[in-house]
Amino acid sequence: MKAEVFLPDDYRPAEDEPFMNERQLEYFRRKLIAWKNDLLNESRETLEGLQDSSRNIPDIADRASEETDRALELRTRDRQRKLVAKIDAALRRIENGEYGYCEETGEPISLKRLDARPIATLSLEAQERHERRERVHRDD
Repeated sequence: MKAEVFLPDDYRPAEDEPFMNERQLEYFRRKLIAWKNDLLNESRETLEGLQDSSRNIPDIADRASEETDRALELRTRDRQRKLVAKIDAALRRIENGEYGYCEETGEPISLKRLDARPIATLSLEAQERHERRERVHRDD
């Protein structure tokens, strides 16, 4: 087991320190775990809410509205479930020493991009190329 890395509360990764040093990795690890915990808590609350709201509503319009809300909530939770899987994958990359590097080019992903989207697997340039290819193939 690794020793815990000291990380001040106001720490932000900086470009002038070695890329993906222990402090940066710990910063992103904590950020990912906090995000995952938030998503899991929201999911738990949704499940409790869905169990509580499974009552018989006599008015057809109210029932339709309730079912629409429930379907939207379930779609949102499904997206979040997929997001939790991506967070878990990012945490595995941290453990494997692969975090922060583009899967396509092997180049470092910018710290600003990782801070905004800690599950990013592609550098901004590789992501833009990927999206351009997607658009071209989608038009076929």
